Amino acid sequence: MINFYVMTLFPEMVENGLNVSILKRAKEAGRLGFEAINIRDYTLDKHMKVDDYPYSGGAGMLMNPDPIVRCHNAVMDKIPEERKGKVRTIYLSPAGRMFNQDMARDFAKSEDLIFICGHYEGIDQRAIDMVVTDEVSIGDYVLTGGELAAMVMIDSISRMVSGVLHNDVSAETETFSGNLLEYPQYTHPEIYEGRRVPPVLLSGNHKLIDEWKRTQSLVRTRERRPDLFEKVELSKQDKKLLKKYDEEAGV
Repeated sequence: MINFYVMTLFPEMVENGLNVSILKRAKEAGRLGFEAINIRDYTLDKHMKVDDYPYSGGAGMLMNPDPIVRCHNAVMDKIPEERKGKVRTIYLSPAGRMFNQDMARDFAKSEDLIFICGHYEGIDQRAIDMVVTDEVSIGDYVLTGGELAAMVMIDSISRMVSGVLHNDVSAETETFSGNLLEYPQYTHPEIYEGRRVPPVLLSGNHKLIDEWKRTQSLVRTRERRPDLFEKVELSKQDKKLLKKYDEEAGV
């Protein structure tokens, strides 16, 4: 089981986003745990203020360190003593490492993950220095807050937890496994608007079907994500499949 704690100014947004579909079923089955904690509950300001103007000026407001650190301490108090040293605290930040499937697998090994969702212009660096173990970005763009990014990460990480998906094999074979994009897939009807399902998929020949799937994954990745394709360790069979594809395509 893995427990997710999300420190946020908008707990209802996180709760509504996570308590649906596969994640909801996994929570009810005891595979996952979610809790959204309101950072505002830990401010000592009588007006419940959690932000202020940054020193040296500049546009926007910055979240104060004290409510964040106090909130984090309260979350840590919920975690058994023997697990405290293994807790990872993730701050969602455009300055962080880019999130990917390998990171999802790594985070999924944890029993307790804490997410800090910033707002405004971010949070005071001292809070980051005191409690954050990982700064992570989900892409080269800016969001109004960290909640959506946290939910994206939680969804991806949860898929790596045993028992969350009905078919655990799908987590091993889907897009980005082995740095490859997934092959195209088809269902009924066999012909739609004049477009046919590739005949090999109807052949019943599992060897040819597996070769077709592998070829499609290789070609898709080579064409659409050359940055990923460079990282793929091509086997002799992979090279043969690509050569055959290129010859048939007249490349």
